[in-house]
Amino acid sequence: MSTDAHRITVYSDIGCPWASLALHHLRRAAREEGVEPAVDHRAFPLELFNARPTPKHILDPEVAAVAEAEPALRWRPWSRPDAEYAVTTLLAMEAVQAAKHLDGYAASDQLDAALRHALYAESRCVSVHTEVVSVAARCPLVDAARLEDALRRGTHRADVFAQWEESRSPAVQGSPHLFLPDGSDVHNPGIAFTWPEDAPAPVITAYDPSVWNRLVKR
Repeated sequence: MSTDAHRITVYSDIGCPWASLALHHLRRAAREEGVEPAVDHRAFPLELFNARPTPKHILDPEVAAVAEAEPALRWRPWSRPDAEYAVTTLLAMEAVQAAKHLDGYAASDQLDAALRHALYAESRCVSVHTEVVSVAARCPLVDAARLEDALRRGTHRADVFAQWEESRSPAVQGSPHLFLPDGSDVHNPGIAFTWPEDAPAPVITAYDPSVWNRLVKR
């Protein structure tokens, strides 16, 4: 795989709306600035940190807050029964790692974007093998047949756990955390929010997408 000077390492969880917003803006800014970064996705598996399934009661208001701030995402409320919600994102993150090793950075980033869109915009349960493979089949850069074989054999599940151990370092502050080619790093840039006690949803206190253009230029 390429180790060029445009590589950006991103620790995140596919089940993290803030990370999904950040990656949306990274990709948008890269297009606008004519840059093709090599996004090296690393897993920051919140379910392992928190020892619990994906908390739908927390994600629902976070998704709504992000969707209101950034309509271009085209996110919608979960439309399937609650029992079909994505209780885990480990398989989806494993698939992104498999795509990275099999087909390269661009393919894994394409799959990462497609899986996030499937979860937040299409209410697809990316915990399920067949759903993940179906999403991969829509990604032109991903060899879906090789990816499915890798998922059947679990050849990249260890990568997710190894990256979990990496992300437990104090150097990684959360999802998303970006490490840039110039040696700098930034945690969840361009947005600030609070979740007041007893409030039903987070409150976005600052939102500046232009931060991402400046970041990409740098």
